[in-house]
Amino acid sequence: MSTENAAEFRWPVRVYYEDTDAAGLVYYANYLKFFERCRTEWLRSIGYEQRAIGHDEQAAFVVAKLQVDYIRPARLDDALTITATVTEQKGATLLFAQRAVCVAPDVEHLLASAQVKIVCIHPQSLKPRPLPRGLLEAMRDTLSDTY
Repeated sequence: MSTENAAEFRWPVRVYYEDTDAAGLVYYANYLKFFERCRTEWLRSIGYEQRAIGHDEQAAFVVAKLQVDYIRPARLDDALTITATVTEQKGATLLFAQRAVCVAPDVEHLLASAQVKIVCIHPQSLKPRPLPRGLLEAMRDTLSDTY
């Protein structure tokens, strides 16, 4: 099901020394961590936590496909906004559009963008399973009426 008008979730991040490489730039793999944390905080914002989903719903989420475009570097102490928007939901999958944006006074610079396909699996069998009904309802109620 397409979710063209889905709401964008925004999560603030500050770049710490540990996020940077020898050149003083955010190490490319750390954007993946920022994106992951943003998706986790999105789940939390609609009333779900990873541990509870695993225990109560017998569901876990894995990244099945990832495409990242790196546009500009982030540096130590930069204030970033990481976004997540569900652009498609069907069966056992969610497709997210994600962005990392540097927020400076009066200007925002796009640093990286990603398309992330997430698959819901059963934690023991590791086989795909439908997204939990309660999660789908929370997404409908919270993010958009287009689901």
